[in-house]
Amino acid sequence: MPKLSGRTATFTDSVIRRMTRVSNKYGAVNLSQGFPDFEPPKEILDRLAQVTKEDYHQYSITWGAQNFREALARKHEHFSGQKLDPNSEIVVTCGSTEAMMAAMMSVADPGDKVIVFSPFYENYGADTILSGAEPIYVPLIPPEFKFDADVLEAAFKQHPKAIIVCNPSNPCGKVFTRDELLIIAQLAEKYDTFVITDEVYEHILYAPHVHTYFSTLPNMKERTILCNSLSKTYSITGWRLGYVAAAPEVIDTVKKVHDFLTVGAAAPLQEAAVTGLNFGDDYYKWLQDKYTHKRDLFLKGLDDIGISHTVPEGAYYILLDISEFGFESDLEFCELLAEKVGVGAVPGSSFFKEPENRYIRFHFAKKDETLNAALERLNDIRKKMPYRK
Repeated sequence: MPKLSGRTATFTDSVIRRMTRVSNKYGAVNLSQGFPDFEPPKEILDRLAQVTKEDYHQYSITWGAQNFREALARKHEHFSGQKLDPNSEIVVTCGSTEAMMAAMMSVADPGDKVIVFSPFYENYGADTILSGAEPIYVPLIPPEFKFDADVLEAAFKQHPKAIIVCNPSNPCGKVFTRDELLIIAQLAEKYDTFVITDEVYEHILYAPHVHTYFSTLPNMKERTILCNSLSKTYSITGWRLGYVAAAPEVIDTVKKVHDFLTVGAAAPLQEAAVTGLNFGDDYYKWLQDKYTHKRDLFLKGLDDIGISHTVPEGAYYILLDISEFGFESDLEFCELLAEKVGVGAVPGSSFFKEPENRYIRFHFAKKDETLNAALERLNDIRKKMPYRK
């Protein structure tokens, strides 16, 4: 049998998805994989029911249905103040996972370098390697997760083709300030680098933090490749609807890559999701209030238990500090946590390039009763988990 592809030699299965399987095995409350256990907005579901009886069962336009792209452009302009041409500056993809892969393959050639902040969502390193490029990791320093501008410039001096910026950030919940983003923008311009942004948590923010669309910064629209998704904003992670927004010359290439990767996103789901894209400001205020409540509920519960944790500025993840238990392997800790305590988490080391072993990641995009059940179980964590010191 011939040898398999060498570029995947260092890959494992997704640790996030693996921990969902571990949670299911032990009947644990699954706070590992970041999907809600509550329904999407009723208006979207009602429209989906109608769509099943209408003529949306064949391919849409490869790069996205016309009305869907127009709705995306309207929404983006409403929140960012920046116009997008729905015909030349948007490609609809099968989730932001494909959006990121299409963006990477559109800009990176074998041998190119790409800057990735650490901690990072696990796909970024894999996307870079699958594109034949080499990741350059720049640390975000816990617990505030700020970067050192000199270290970042040292990475830019290696003349990377792109930098990936996840804002708000998975897994650490960081929201980059405008000043931080301006530093990145100035370096990107100075060293002639693309900026690939992952902005899927744009509407999940906690006061006083605000989201800055990177492409709206001075001289950045032509350089920014925005990757986004409807998954988190409308609680439809299984619908796999994402998109890339960029300058026309970039989108021309992304269209071709996307066409050969997946042909197109699901036509009936695009039609139904237009309803969500047309929601008014009251929906996004409701969403922010909803997640602020969930964050406060969960963090108060962890504070009552007395375990140190990060305080997210955006997204719906927290990193719990497990140093007191003395484990050398946070993966072993997570497996035992699911088995003995009955709560599923993701080992933090899967997000860090640095040898970081003190964090596990929880998410709180769950019903209140689910979060309360998890907290009730975590209340016994010191009784049920072994200490390795």
